[in-house]
Amino acid sequence: MSTSTFDYIIVGAGSAGCVLANRLSADATKRVCLIEAGGSDKSLRVQVPAGILSLYGDRHFDYGYKSVPQPDLNGRCIPINRGRGLGGSSTINSMIYIRGHASDYDDWAALGCDGWSFESVLPVFKDLERNLVGQDPQFHGTEGELLVDRQRDPNPVSHTFVQAAVTQGLPENSDFNGAEQLGAGIYNVTQDRGTRFNSHRAFVEPVAERPNLVVVTHAETRRLILDGHRVTGLVITRRGHEETLTARGEVILSAGAIGSPALLLASGIGPGAALKAAGRDVVHDLPGVGQNLRDHIDGMITTRSSSRKTLGLSVPNLPAILASPLHYISRRKGMLTTNYVEAGGFACTKYADGRPDVQFHFVPGYRSHRGRIVEYGHGYAIHTCVLRPKSIGELRPYGPDGAFEIDNRFFQDDQDIRVLTEGIKIARSIFAQPEFDDLRGREMLPGSGVQTDDEIAEYLRREALTVFHPVGTCKMGVDDMAVVDPKGLKVTGIENLRVADASIMPTLIGGNTNAPSMMIGERAARAVLADRR
Repeated sequence: MSTSTFDYIIVGAGSAGCVLANRLSADATKRVCLIEAGGSDKSLRVQVPAGILSLYGDRHFDYGYKSVPQPDLNGRCIPINRGRGLGGSSTINSMIYIRGHASDYDDWAALGCDGWSFESVLPVFKDLERNLVGQDPQFHGTEGELLVDRQRDPNPVSHTFVQAAVTQGLPENSDFNGAEQLGAGIYNVTQDRGTRFNSHRAFVEPVAERPNLVVVTHAETRRLILDGHRVTGLVITRRGHEETLTARGEVILSAGAIGSPALLLASGIGPGAALKAAGRDVVHDLPGVGQNLRDHIDGMITTRSSSRKTLGLSVPNLPAILASPLHYISRRKGMLTTNYVEAGGFACTKYADGRPDVQFHFVPGYRSHRGRIVEYGHGYAIHTCVLRPKSIGELRPYGPDGAFEIDNRFFQDDQDIRVLTEGIKIARSIFAQPEFDDLRGREMLPGSGVQTDDEIAEYLRREALTVFHPVGTCKMGVDDMAVVDPKGLKVTGIENLRVADASIMPTLIGGNTNAPSMMIGERAARAVLADRR
């Protein structure tokens, strides 16, 4: 770097951080630094949708966090995959474009977050979106940077799932971001002609030549530098050496629901008692940091099938597998275009409050009953998650050197396991429809011996995981546990510091969190620019 002084320093080149970097560097008089702990997103495994399976657990692309043992999940430590590299978690996600239910944002406004109702955030979503599907302009934009498209070549079995869900009683839904979320359909994705279109490609690559925008990769942010209660910069580690970056203006944390609170805690900003217990100095006692952790708890049904209509690794399917690169290169078609969770939808259990309370992610291939990334054979599977879990966890400091523990406390509230049990029953009902007759096979999980509510609940305690949507650990609001204010996402009691990512969500939205995180980045950028004026 020619100089280590910037007007704005953004920590984290993920879904929100890339939006911020684009918007704040548009003013050529302001010098902007975007810091990312990971590296490039140019790998074919990233760009080709089917490569997603190879990214999970790879330390080049995934932090690979794990929770502490979860008492209500039989003491298991739950994997928490988070993206590492340009694009953040939008580099390893399933590319599904979902905003959540309109009422989710109205809930935020009702909690005192003025200006965050659905009426307020919808124009921001539209401004970011370049919808290629021709969907209702009342809900979709066509001039933004983020490409939203149909999947290029969904597996026929994904359409079978949608048809079976309709027979079961769900409406077919071609736009989960339109007037109604309820129903089943093929998901729209953030792709460009069959390649992953993450936040880095959408918002940073087109402006990478701006001389005032500096993107620093392979740089671990260690701690904030404070002068009293005013942030003046931060310390990073790069190539084994510590460097100090100075901020003339502001530092904005966009490191995600794990990274942002962890950095605050490493800097002595957080619950005073917990910081002292970990052997850290307390710079600012802010009790909400790391609290309010929420995520979508998920249960799976997986079925073996002899049908080669489904995706699968088998000797009879070997010719199709070998031909798939040619199909992809020549026409952007074939099995390499799959994001694996091609179809899905939203349903209401008997516990729903008038809006869907479970979401389905259907896989037209066999998901291993042993937890393997790849399993020999064919089949199909469905993931079912609780959209608004009542169990709330925390991220807490562990020791004096910046380490932390993640405690989701999954199923601590019994209502979550009751909702998920009902969701599993709905998913099974879809699979029981005649559309699946020629695909039938053995249900490997939960298995035919698991039928009663108690048996399903026990299965979930043994096997449930998440769909990797952590939020809430630096929540915005007006109560004593709020970390940032709703107007500008400024950290309470600290000058020149904001947080802009999924960690600021006061409650978990009913859907995937990538698009909402970009919306949060846009809102933060507008707040910074408004304050500048």
